Amino acid sequence: MGSSPELISFTSRDAMAARVADLIEARLGEGGALAVSGGSTPKLLYEILATRDLPWGGIDITLVDERWVNADHPRSNEAFVRVAFAQARGACVTGLYNGAGTAVDGVADIAARIDKVRRPFDAVVLGMGDDGHTASWFPHALGLDAALETEDLVCAITAKQSEITGAEVERMTLTLSAIKDARLIVLLLAGDAKHATFEIALKSGLVEDMPVRAILRARPDIWVCWAP
Repeated sequence: MGSSPELISFTSRDAMAARVADLIEARLGEGGALAVSGGSTPKLLYEILATRDLPWGGIDITLVDERWVNADHPRSNEAFVRVAFAQARGACVTGLYNGAGTAVDGVADIAARIDKVRRPFDAVVLGMGDDGHTASWFPHALGLDAALETEDLVCAITAKQSEITGAEVERMTLTLSAIKDARLIVLLLAGDAKHATFEIALKSGLVEDMPVRAILRARPDIWVCWAP
């Protein structure tokens, strides 16, 4: 790849999920650590990956980010991931929520929790919103600067409420520092709107306006995978 990430196009979401599952399986063949995002786009990928003959008892799965909600909340990423990886018997899932009153209050405990997960991550799966966010790095969010600049592993974020964030604006997220040295980073995109957003993100502009630019610029070797 060149100095900017290239878009790898697939004919279908099924084909994309299968290919990315192959990539991640190759990285986790002897165990390791996987950081994953929520959302509908990676769901099939996780379900396929969970059926692969991997040493799941030696694989740590953690979240890229989480809404500050209990695991029984309908929009909990942890609950979504546990269901998607239900067939990955023995895998250890590490969540990013601990019941503290606020995400800020929970940072120290979550950081200690993530510090026990093997790093650098063997693979990280990211998504992207139509606003150019990835992880919970939302444009101009409170805590965004820290998430992109600190050497800490996690950061509390309060996003500006929008149709994309929904009501759950308080988040916990892995930082750029925690993600950027992963052995494999995949950005999964689906649909024409995400294709257009990615093309805009590649252009010059402020990271604060489209925070996905932070990882695109830090890791131009990122696998940006798109399907209609």
